[in-house]
Amino acid sequence: MSLFKKIFSSQKKETLDKGLEKSNTSFFSKLGKAVAGKSKVDDDVLDNLEEVLVSSDVGVDTTLKIIKRIEARVARDKYIGTDELNSILREEIAGLLSETNDADFFELQISTDKKPYVIMVVGVNGVGKTTTIGKLAHRFKKQGLKVVLGAADTFRAAAIDQLQVWADRVEVPIVKQQMGSDPASVAFDTLSSAVKQDADVVIIDTAGRLHNKVNLMNELTKVKRVMQKVVDNTPHEVLLVLDGSTGQNAFEQAKQFTKTTEVTSLAITKLDGTAKGGVVIGISDQFKIPVKYIGVGEGIEDLQVFNKHEFVDSFFKI
Repeated sequence: MSLFKKIFSSQKKETLDKGLEKSNTSFFSKLGKAVAGKSKVDDDVLDNLEEVLVSSDVGVDTTLKIIKRIEARVARDKYIGTDELNSILREEIAGLLSETNDADFFELQISTDKKPYVIMVVGVNGVGKTTTIGKLAHRFKKQGLKVVLGAADTFRAAAIDQLQVWADRVEVPIVKQQMGSDPASVAFDTLSSAVKQDADVVIIDTAGRLHNKVNLMNELTKVKRVMQKVVDNTPHEVLLVLDGSTGQNAFEQAKQFTKTTEVTSLAITKLDGTAKGGVVIGISDQFKIPVKYIGVGEGIEDLQVFNKHEFVDSFFKI
């Protein structure tokens, strides 16, 4: 029986609209200039649209896919007015996102042989990793689930302290050791404690360093191996947290982390403070990894499950 029942489905659409307001305003400002004086979608409009999408951090490869889809529509329908461009963009981008995000809401399933459900969180320092963990813990606890946090980013005292602050705020137990301790040892202790407490969910924080990818890969591999001594086939999920406000840098981080570990889901944060919301479209398409959560505000409730239809609607809201 599932212990997760569309946890985030009640999130208000207004929060998403507000969180994507800067991206929306920036995009339509550029789009207005791209179609100025044009009534028909022609080669010039498509060239200008390509520039708009790239400059909106959708990414070159994904932009070319979108342009190709619209070109096919133009060839098929013969005449498409520029006033139809917004609705066509919505349809084609939603279709593109559907190839990776094939569900409106994610339902995390826990069976009797998958408890506790273990989420290992990865990402560089400063992307909102600890905040995302805290907000996830809050959401899960609201559903009556028992959550345990593991502070396996032992290379920074601040990382341990920040996670402790969230554990106190959400009122969930945390397992930690001294700064400089073996991260795998922390993960082992966390899972052992979670099993004894009959916990439903374990969220493990990990170090956010990319300057030495070999060491990072070895460390994450060791953490996984040690966790499997306590609970088979863990982690059940490897969640990569990316800062949406960094635009193309988020692409590079996704590229590096997907090389070093098997990422199964993405959380893209800080979308409310940037005009770079298009990065969600590009990263979802390029890496074929589901975008599971998006951060659209600073409040504890402002972490939403990614819904492709609602995202596209807010991004292209007139």
